[in-house]
Amino acid sequence: MAHSLDVLETCLYVDDLVAAERFYTDVLGLAFVSRHAGRHVFFRCGAGMLLLFDPSASIDPTSEIPTHGARGPGHVAFAIAHIELEEWAARLQLYGVAIEREVTWPNGGQSIYFRDPAGNSLEFATRDLWGL
Repeated sequence: MAHSLDVLETCLYVDDLVAAERFYTDVLGLAFVSRHAGRHVFFRCGAGMLLLFDPSASIDPTSEIPTHGARGPGHVAFAIAHIELEEWAARLQLYGVAIEREVTWPNGGQSIYFRDPAGNSLEFATRDLWGL
């Protein structure tokens, strides 16, 4: 049986939820959905959700969901169009966010790598990077 799966939600772990909420709202322009102080901040991201958790709050064995968490930098790539690449680079510069790397891949896809306030590796990548 073949299925087509989409990512419904993905999660990053951040040590400062307030700083993360400000970054993902102001710099990236994601639509805020909900927050629970000391636990999480949730955002709409395209057709899915981006969940930001305090890593110590997601290991409660009495929670209705299984424990999960990570320490150290995670990674998320956000899909953009080629024509948006320069605009996003300028926006990052406007907010004082350093671009860590710019890559043009062998298939013509392009990526810009940068960090959120928690040190997670974020990427703006053109859809053709993966042939999408």
